[in-house]
Amino acid sequence: VGAFLHCSSLKSITIPESVTEIGNSAFSCCSSLENITIPDSVTSIGDSAFEGCTSLESITIPESVTEIKRDAFSGCASLESITIPESVTKIGELAFEGCTSLKSIVIPKGVTMICDSAFDGCTSLTTVTLPAGVKKIEYDVFYECSALSTIYVPAKKTDYYKKRLPEELHDKIVELAPEKKAKAKK
Repeated sequence: VGAFLHCSSLKSITIPESVTEIGNSAFSCCSSLENITIPDSVTSIGDSAFEGCTSLESITIPESVTEIKRDAFSGCASLESITIPESVTKIGELAFEGCTSLKSIVIPKGVTMICDSAFDGCTSLTTVTLPAGVKKIEYDVFYECSALSTIYVPAKKTDYYKKRLPEELHDKIVELAPEKKAKAKK
């Protein structure tokens, strides 16, 4: 999908199944866009793809997407809900920067890298849930997240995340109870 110029009145869009990538700046500054349906054929959300879509309130990213690139949803000030699938392995720089209505986020277990300032300026963000397998958390991922009170981490991962998060966030880390294994049926 290429850039949509003059899209200020576009309120809803369904991307066709033939699309495999939402390109750089594809819907950037579509300030009236409230609803978008992304098909399972899409594997990548490009740089600044939805940057400045200030009316977008929620987004469900399909299981086919493996990377959310730089500034993908930056400045989506009305975005309250994001569903990130386990297929995503990397959240790019400034991906959700300035999403001031976002209150909580669950990073799925597929994510291994969260880049610089990914959630910078998400001033309503109160809770974050991190998975066990994040290998790299770059600088200022939660910078200016002034409401952030709790960072949930898997059981026995407090020390792991204290090595990856800045010291000022250490007192916000809360371990979740261990996951119970499903019993095999006889």
